[in-house]
Amino acid sequence: MTAQAAHVVAAPAGTDDPSLSVPRRRRPRPGRTIVDVVLVLGALLWLVPVYWMLKSAFQRESDLLSSSPDLLPWSPTLENFSGVLNSPAFWGALGVSVGAASLTVVVTVFASLAAALALARFGFRGKKGLIIAILVVQMIPAEALFISQYRMLDGWALLNSVAGLSLLYIGGVLPFVVWMLRGFVQGIPVDLEEAAMVDGCSRVQAFFRVTFPLLAPGLVSTSVFAFLHAWNEYTLALVVLTGDMQTLPLWLRSFQQGLQGSDWGGVMAGSVLIAVPVMILFAFVQNRMSSGLVSGAVKG
Repeated sequence: MTAQAAHVVAAPAGTDDPSLSVPRRRRPRPGRTIVDVVLVLGALLWLVPVYWMLKSAFQRESDLLSSSPDLLPWSPTLENFSGVLNSPAFWGALGVSVGAASLTVVVTVFASLAAALALARFGFRGKKGLIIAILVVQMIPAEALFISQYRMLDGWALLNSVAGLSLLYIGGVLPFVVWMLRGFVQGIPVDLEEAAMVDGCSRVQAFFRVTFPLLAPGLVSTSVFAFLHAWNEYTLALVVLTGDMQTLPLWLRSFQQGLQGSDWGGVMAGSVLIAVPVMILFAFVQNRMSSGLVSGAVKG
């Protein structure tokens, strides 16, 4: 008896149609149930800090500093959000973060795509050395480059500017993105491009008509990684930017009031607003964050 037949109930007597067979319902295994429960509890535990941040954003300062914190905001308020949204410093920091993140994503995606194609599709002298150099660069601590990066931007008159900050972000994220996108390019069979060229396409046309659409998951993944790197980065912005020029992570320092303490309601409200673009981005691209679109491309 085959494995498939073992899970099928025989059709009623006098009936020869196999489509009337009813598959048996599999009993849940105890081990699988325990694993599912553990995973759910782990997910809930991971969501506790997120919930606490969201809850605190709607509480008054007196409630946040009370000796007995509440799990629910019994008297929610929008004062923290109104204070943040009415602050000109918030909108200025938002503009700097959006500009730096956008410039980083655009330049990184184009540069990494060209480098990944060269490493995955072509053979040239020094290719192995370049791959090793990409790996070695990722091992250098970012803090070890602060002085040289600062002097470089100072010599180019790019200190305290979005262009200078974006240049450092691009240099920091590009090696990893090239390595990651190279794997996506290698996962696409070169036979697809060769078949398109046999049908009359040039190499460029074969790339844009066949390979480029299949690279969508890889491009989305690398774009998200580059965006998150630029959006959440703190230390480079602290070194390069001064005065009123600041990113959103730097702007959160303004709620620290020295010996008077911190405005935790403002910190939590600002953190929620900083997280909103990231959540919106993932909501739009989550279906593309997979390389599964390539599988089955050579069938037929």
